[in-house]
Amino acid sequence: MERGDIVIGVDAGATSTRVAVHALDGARLGYGTAGGGNPSAHGAEAAAAAIGTALARALDGLDPSRVSRSVAGVAGNALNFGAALDKLWADHGLAVGPRLMNDVPIAYAAGSAAPSGTLLLSGTGAVAARITAHDLDELSDGLGWLLGDAGSGFWIGRAGAKAVVHALDRGETGGPLSELIVTHFLGVDRGPTPRAEAERIVRLAQHDRTTLGPLATLVSRAAAEGDPMAVEIADRAAAHLAATVARVYDGGPIVLAGSVLTNEGPVRHAVQRLLEERWAARVVVARDGAGAAAWLAALELLPEGAAAALHPAFTG
Repeated sequence: MERGDIVIGVDAGATSTRVAVHALDGARLGYGTAGGGNPSAHGAEAAAAAIGTALARALDGLDPSRVSRSVAGVAGNALNFGAALDKLWADHGLAVGPRLMNDVPIAYAAGSAAPSGTLLLSGTGAVAARITAHDLDELSDGLGWLLGDAGSGFWIGRAGAKAVVHALDRGETGGPLSELIVTHFLGVDRGPTPRAEAERIVRLAQHDRTTLGPLATLVSRAAAEGDPMAVEIADRAAAHLAATVARVYDGGPIVLAGSVLTNEGPVRHAVQRLLEERWAARVVVARDGAGAAAWLAALELLPEGAAAALHPAFTG
């Protein structure tokens, strides 16, 4: 292969960072992972260190002079992060720093090669985005856990905890969702009354709101078992997410991203049904974000008409 024949893609989120190195024919040459690379969540120094760790792992055994282009998708406020990434690339022997992008168009590209369409993401947060010519056009929701992110993992978890503590306050016990959430917070240390259990769960949730997001998996499990309380929450979450899409949808495919929608479960199934019924749209699930970023880096280097055909090779 000639020099300048490989590209790098970075998908740096709050929880983890992934870096993919690909040849222009889509072949994956290296892949590295590390901790969260979101500068808003972890600070610029820690985020850069995580990206650097993943980058070093992905480049292991490769000649950095062969890298022609890079795209780095970074979650959070990354406006002043470009200089840190340029230095990081130089420290790893890469002549040119990466093109810094919002992570939303990369999440869309992880599911579709179409230049324009819609992303619906529900993970810890929730947002919908209209993508035009592979770039961010318009956003809907994504307003954060306190006042927005309807249908997100945090929203679902909080709704589950709220439903259970209110049921306990009424003296109601039993049911898959109630049992799962009470066990999650209290283990075997129950009682002496349902009201007392509710008060303890409230105190624990107030002490650390991050305990609520993981409850989304418990809501999904209970809904899959037919628990009416959990099914109602899953249906409401799906309705919120479909409404979020409706504010930005303007044709084209709809890509589902984020842990709530990339994993099989009642919320994903309900969302797919609502979107397909309303717009008869092609609904697809996002795959590898780092590979998608590498594909975006390669776009201008690929022969005309080849990009869509090579997309699956990059995204896995």
